[in-house]
Amino acid sequence: MNFTFNHNNLNVLDLEKSIQFYEKALGLKVERIKEADDSSFKLAFLGDGTTGHQLELTWLRDMDRPYNLGDNEFHLAFTVDDMDAALALHKEMNCVCFENKDMGIYFIEDPDGYWLEIVPAK
Repeated sequence: MNFTFNHNNLNVLDLEKSIQFYEKALGLKVERIKEADDSSFKLAFLGDGTTGHQLELTWLRDMDRPYNLGDNEFHLAFTVDDMDAALALHKEMNCVCFENKDMGIYFIEDPDGYWLEIVPAK
């Protein structure tokens, strides 16, 4: 029996705003959208065009407050081939929330407060 990664999910308050962020900040593209028959939720599956792994953004119609992220001690990580250009873009977008220069990594924050780690390709 073999298991492989399929997707990760993040719940978002404004689906369009989040899609725009992930497209601009990380180059992810919407691969498909699923909407409930009663319009109570929408799922947007984003991919990087290279791996089969997807990011599922979930919008719930009845959510009327920001999501409680607890201590926000979880994150997704993305590898980038040009760390300097990525950092410049993210600083321009004003979404860098933490830099660890000793480790050569940094984190960006999405519109809902989720942290995303950026690591250099080896």
